[in-house]
Amino acid sequence: SQAVLNSDRVPWFSTRLGLEFALSYPSPRLLTCHLPRHIFPKSFSHSSAKVIYTLRDPRDVVVSYYYFSKMCNSYEDPTSFKQFLRDFLNGELPHGSWFVHIQGWLELKDSQNFFFITYEELKQDLHSSVRRLCQFLGQDLDAAVVSAVVQNASFTAMRNNPMCNSILLPADVMDQTKGRFLRKGIYGDWKNHFTVAQSETFDKIYQERMQGLNMLFPWDK
Repeated sequence: SQAVLNSDRVPWFSTRLGLEFALSYPSPRLLTCHLPRHIFPKSFSHSSAKVIYTLRDPRDVVVSYYYFSKMCNSYEDPTSFKQFLRDFLNGELPHGSWFVHIQGWLELKDSQNFFFITYEELKQDLHSSVRRLCQFLGQDLDAAVVSAVVQNASFTAMRNNPMCNSILLPADVMDQTKGRFLRKGIYGDWKNHFTVAQSETFDKIYQERMQGLNMLFPWDK
């Protein structure tokens, strides 16, 4: 974890360079993307590939996405948090609607080759989360290796690791003067950004859009 860039270790196959890396790696391999299910490779449906889907309180997603958009030069610099939140709720940001994304992927929640976990679970008990992931992937790691994974996957370790924290990216890709890629690593930070009115509006739209899922997430409790 200290010698290989995350983007090399787990290529973004939805990019040209990432796909080149991915095709050069032997199986089994780890790949990553932000693709919604409706444009995910159709070959997945009849393959033995496994998907790990991570989701997070959408209010924290908005906040994180807002600061990321300020740093990342391929994204339009947000004019204001108010406008960014409106665009998020309307599905008018890159990667489309959070609600469509969640609903599309969670249709697979009962499939054997689909595993989903929340950011909140990872933060609350990373050790148990790693154990669950190992079980899903058929990897029987001993206690020492699991502990090493947990240590290296902690927010503090990743923020201090140049292989993870984006500081090695060129300035024309990620402008480090405008923030930190790994910013706070907490949940609930949305409370420091939302007004009461914004929170009420968000709740109303969230309830309308999510009622068909019939699922409870950590942030719903």
